[in-house]
Amino acid sequence: MHGLINRSIQCFLRDTYGAPVWARIVREAGLGFDSFETMLTYDAALTDAVLQAAAHVLGKPRDYVLEDLGTYLVTHENTQAVRRLLRFGGVSFADFLHSLEDLPGRARLALPDIELPLLDLQDHSPRDFTLVCRSPLAGVGHVVVGLLRAMADDYGVLSVVEHQGSCPGGEIIAVTLAETAFAKGRRFALARDGQGHA
Repeated sequence: MHGLINRSIQCFLRDTYGAPVWARIVREAGLGFDSFETMLTYDAALTDAVLQAAAHVLGKPRDYVLEDLGTYLVTHENTQAVRRLLRFGGVSFADFLHSLEDLPGRARLALPDIELPLLDLQDHSPRDFTLVCRSPLAGVGHVVVGLLRAMADDYGVLSVVEHQGSCPGGEIIAVTLAETAFAKGRRFALARDGQGHA
């Protein structure tokens, strides 16, 4: 597993729950170190051990922890680069959904050895979609659910995003756009302004 993914999990847990909780998770997972390096590659079993330990220490189901991670990646002040990468996917939330299949390729332009989940979008109507998420990391579809819900808020869209279980080789996520102009979305521009805002 790419170190950047593990580091993102670490930052989420530390930023959200504090350094002492992260230290407990490290001990319970039996890592033998206290910080992931972003440019190294780690055995996927370590990632799984951290997620299992986090679920146990936090007293939350693993799926909830993963969904919260997806929300963190879009909303936290330390992860604005991820939000910008995602917002480049389109002017509207529907455009963004259609750009998801290209996301792993866009990420590899910056990090050639990173492997993001493969995403396959199916249109059922202009408001109803199914997203199939394929990844070697079990439960990553829940990360995508959290990310999609946060991005819908970012675009000002009222949506229903639900994890619908597994299919052969992947996880199924249903997305329904209930109201495309529900609220004012967060400000976004292709170029940063003089104050560093996007």
